[in-house]
Amino acid sequence: MKVTELANELNTTADTVQYYTRIGLITPIKSPANGYKIYGKTVQRSLKFILSARQLDFSVEEIKAILTEADKGKTALLLREKLRKATRDWQSKPDKAPTGHMICHLIEGGIDE
Repeated sequence: MKVTELANELNTTADTVQYYTRIGLITPIKSPANGYKIYGKTVQRSLKFILSARQLDFSVEEIKAILTEADKGKTALLLREKLRKATRDWQSKPDKAPTGHMICHLIEGGIDE
């Protein structure tokens, strides 16, 4: 798909797609027929991840690091499981306004275990 098609598919702008292409976070292929940049499903998945990560306030450098690790075949499965466990643990806690100490304890307990 072309830049505008990808942008429309992911509810973003063509400028955004071009920006992430320019800085190397996504890499389209060039059509041999006309030289247009073509964005396939893999790029679409990567851009969807990038846009989601940016909404969570990940920096471009942090996203670059994550994608670099993913390119090396590493996954975030261990971290994902730790976060799921922490979420389950947090949901079992009483519903009251947390103090700063409680939040630190929950985060440390979820990550260290």
